[in-house]
Amino acid sequence: MSPAQPFTVAAARAQGLTRGQLRRPEYVRLAHGVVVRLDDALDEEERLHLLATVLPRDAAFSHRTAAALLGAPVDPPARPHVALTPRRVLPQHAGLVVHGRLLGPADVVVHRGLRVTSGTQTFLDLSAVLPAAELAAVGDALWREHHLDPQRLGERLARASRVRGVVRARQVAPLLSPLAQSRPESLLRYGLVNSDLPAPEPQVEVRDRRGRVVAHGDLGYSDWKVLLEYRGRLHAEAEQFRRDVDRYSLMAAHGWLVLRFAAQHLATPWTVVARTRAALVSRGWQPNPR
Repeated sequence: MSPAQPFTVAAARAQGLTRGQLRRPEYVRLAHGVVVRLDDALDEEERLHLLATVLPRDAAFSHRTAAALLGAPVDPPARPHVALTPRRVLPQHAGLVVHGRLLGPADVVVHRGLRVTSGTQTFLDLSAVLPAAELAAVGDALWREHHLDPQRLGERLARASRVRGVVRARQVAPLLSPLAQSRPESLLRYGLVNSDLPAPEPQVEVRDRRGRVVAHGDLGYSDWKVLLEYRGRLHAEAEQFRRDVDRYSLMAAHGWLVLRFAAQHLATPWTVVARTRAALVSRGWQPNPR
């Protein structure tokens, strides 16, 4: 990763840049008289490394910025989010979103050379701005990437009694699983867990008559041999399509009923629930009488 090249204000003025142009958000002063243009950074992570050089020592990237760095399924925001220890006047910059946060040692980690809010703190911060299903997808990913676990998350939420979003965080936390392999799988599972259906199992093993594992399903119900599979755009590629056809044939050959869902179903979770209910009933499941 080759860094963007800083330049002096004098050199910039010699190239025709005005003082007004140098005050735009894409230009950051690294030191007195030394400026770097963030647009010259090769990627988002390099841009954050450049920003880190001009931030206060207690600063940590937070919220969606932290989530993206830690591997959660969110797009990094155009204006990076930064958490600072509360002070009378928080420093501001047009290119940043600054939050006042009283963070303990366990709430900040160094990830790829950047100070970032921990997985548990990031989950808590995002609980105030994300819908519950999306928060579950973030939590699944952070657990999968080893940035949180039930013990650490429980400890953080226990000392967050008056934090905005903590009620939602506490509701979603028990539903998280590190076995979900993608955001769509997390969203499908969240919709089913919050229905009147049995909770689905993630990464269900499909075995042959000799007990050998021949395939895995995204979600499923072993007792009724029903599987749910999410098919995204990636699966439209020829080689992946061939592998999927082979997997579906193996699943069906060993007695599994496979339901396939795509992107349009993520916006209508009731459709997923209704079709899953019908499949389970066809396999002998009986809903509890009310």
